[in-house]
Amino acid sequence: MENLIQIKQPYNSLDELCKVLKKESGFECSKEYDVWEHRTDTSGQMAPCIVLKKSGMHAVKLLFVNENTVKVNHIIPNKLMHAYFGKSVKVRRSILEVITGAIKQAVLVKSQQQAFEELEGKIKSLAA
Repeated sequence: MENLIQIKQPYNSLDELCKVLKKESGFECSKEYDVWEHRTDTSGQMAPCIVLKKSGMHAVKLLFVNENTVKVNHIIPNKLMHAYFGKSVKVRRSILEVITGAIKQAVLVKSQQQAFEELEGKIKSLAA
């Protein structure tokens, strides 16, 4: 689940966006390093992102793709739960991993979609 959202001018930095989301969203909001995609900035350091968390299993990650557009991705904020329930990026998977992955997706997809839409709605309230 992913979406691009245009953000109003006053909120066009991670710090300002995090500050306003902490006040207005009612969810836990923090600025963290992007350990889900392992993105790096121009100096080779891990790039920061904003994590807007509903629970231990549901959160969205926000990062700027340009000056005023935010990319919103659904993530599992808990590192251990992400390792088990997150999307596998392995090139080769065994048949057991493929089957359990399909079962996990079938069980989690509805609740993940609902949480994503709820969290995305809070971000869209800041849209241009």
